[in-house]
Amino acid sequence: MFNIATVLTPEIALAALALILLAIGLLIPAGARKGMMPLTVFSLLGVLSYTLYDFFYGQEAAFLDGLYMHDQFAVYFKVLFLAAALLVVLSSGGYVQKLPKHRGEFYSLLLLATLGMMLMAGAGELITMYVGLELMTISFYILVAYLADDARSSEAGIKYLVLGATSSAILLYGISLIYGLTGSTELAQIASSLGGNLTPASLLATVFILAGLGFKISLVPFHLWAPDIYEGAPTPVTAFLAIASKAAAFAVLIRVYLLTMNSQAFSATGQTLLFVMAAITMIVGNLIAIPQTNLKRLLAFSSIAQAGYLMVGIIAESTAGIKGVLFYAMIYVFANMGAFAVATLVAEKQGSSEIKDLAGFWRRSPLATVVMTASLLSLAGIPPLAGFVGKFYLFSAAMDQGYVAIAYIGFVMSMISVYYYLSVIKVMFLAEGEGLPDVPVHGAMKFTMVFTMLITIAIGLYPTPLA
Repeated sequence: MFNIATVLTPEIALAALALILLAIGLLIPAGARKGMMPLTVFSLLGVLSYTLYDFFYGQEAAFLDGLYMHDQFAVYFKVLFLAAALLVVLSSGGYVQKLPKHRGEFYSLLLLATLGMMLMAGAGELITMYVGLELMTISFYILVAYLADDARSSEAGIKYLVLGATSSAILLYGISLIYGLTGSTELAQIASSLGGNLTPASLLATVFILAGLGFKISLVPFHLWAPDIYEGAPTPVTAFLAIASKAAAFAVLIRVYLLTMNSQAFSATGQTLLFVMAAITMIVGNLIAIPQTNLKRLLAFSSIAQAGYLMVGIIAESTAGIKGVLFYAMIYVFANMGAFAVATLVAEKQGSSEIKDLAGFWRRSPLATVVMTASLLSLAGIPPLAGFVGKFYLFSAAMDQGYVAIAYIGFVMSMISVYYYLSVIKVMFLAEGEGLPDVPVHGAMKFTMVFTMLITIAIGLYPTPLA
């Protein structure tokens, strides 16, 4: 027997912490809110420590009639979400304090988004998954438009609201079709009820569910929202949106695809759709990233391409493929967070996210330059950094299952990505940067940069513990 309250401790603690922070932000004056960041950090550290313990020693269980799953798959993603949230909070302290209307709810909304992601990872039923997804998405609607006096932030918030609501409606319609076909929204029952008959309704349900989740992952052709939203949102929000929300959608896609779409009724259709979407996503993301002049837009197209790489592991339909997805999702947190930490620093100190404003960065901020270089080279898959190992796992898993073409596409696109990553590094090292101010790194931001860089290098050199 198990205690539901014990199993749900991370979710309960995160919900309570979010409400406490919201109350603190409302009750204390603006000048006294500097303590909210350390409180959030230490609270997240406590929840993360418990979740790590739960991963190794916790009891696996499915409860509430299969509505919620407590297994190592879900707990692994919870560790990922909490680590991403912690790094974002650490890197955002100075940025948030300088916002003209810091009303105190920033960290509370960040934690509510994290809670939604955790519910998505553990959902064993489609409505539970949808509730978690909406909790995450609604929190991001507010966070994206958090800069009330910034026209780009307001525009990004409106775009994300309209497009996000549309994608949620498409996903919900796909869920309703599944319920109509099987009489259930519980994943295991859906898989047993579908059988081997491919009907027009099941085909339509497959398309709608993949479209709804594809928007959250920013797969092509559901990617057009990402560059504008990433550019307009506050930089720490962009980092969390690019890293954690994408991982949450992949956690759902893995469960839904491997348990339901991978049944005989969905296999050929789902596989073909995923193959085409993964190939186009890698190609479009990398090619359109090349001419970008804004760092956040470049990272947006980079994240689109990274989603295509992760899809390769799901297409493999094997233990090695899922291992590759989980491994790459975790290292992606640290590599991307390093890049976004530098972007946050530049936005805080220079008020800009243009690549040209990184000119002479090697002299103006040596540590940030080294961190950005390591992060971008890892995202490009250059050895001996962690990104190389992650892509090796993904592509080799696909090739082992006979999907050689998609692995070759991923390899070629990885080589192309080196060009635009190196273009950023070139500006930092070789451009003059006359008249631009020095950009020192202090405190929690410095720790975040060094930590993400060390993890990226360490996992690249010795991937065995995580693998």
